[in-house]
Amino acid sequence: MAVVLVPDENRRIEGSEAIGAFLKPFGIWHERWQLEERVSPDAPADAILEAYKPEIDRLKAQGGYVTADVMQVTPETPNLDAMMEKFKSEHTHAEDEVRFILKGAGLFHIHPDNGPVFAIQVEAGDLINVPLGIKHWFNLCGDKTIRAIRLFQNPAGWTPVYVPEPVSGKYQPLCFGPAYMASTTPSDARLKI
Repeated sequence: MAVVLVPDENRRIEGSEAIGAFLKPFGIWHERWQLEERVSPDAPADAILEAYKPEIDRLKAQGGYVTADVMQVTPETPNLDAMMEKFKSEHTHAEDEVRFILKGAGLFHIHPDNGPVFAIQVEAGDLINVPLGIKHWFNLCGDKTIRAIRLFQNPAGWTPVYVPEPVSGKYQPLCFGPAYMASTTPSDARLKI
């Protein structure tokens, strides 16, 4: 389940309702989908898209998304480090970035104009959107594995637009799993992410 840390405020937010309430003013939504045994997260992309068709169709109708695909990154992905370099610098997109995580975990850092930088760790079962124009960056967690359904408003996808004076270098790209959460308190969270 997702966890949010606000490092500059030494604040940790857990639980779907609390996370949703925190994200709402930034135009970000988070949902938790049941990872029912309808399909394996390792199934072929067409089987995954068919299994989650009701949810995908709902999102398409709500957000004007026209296409969905399944992406996967593993430590064996060719040129993984070069690919991830593109996403770990602060950037925006000309459309929403929507992800439903099927397997693995990642860390979105968000730098909204109307609030503090915060990090949201997403893992299997989490759906998140990062609205168009919001400054953000992304890191994989330690196992460098993630599989996700992506939705796009433009069938060609999106391109990162890098910000001129990024703050991404000031925040550690560390994911915070159960062992991390047990070892931190809100007062030392700022030092860890």
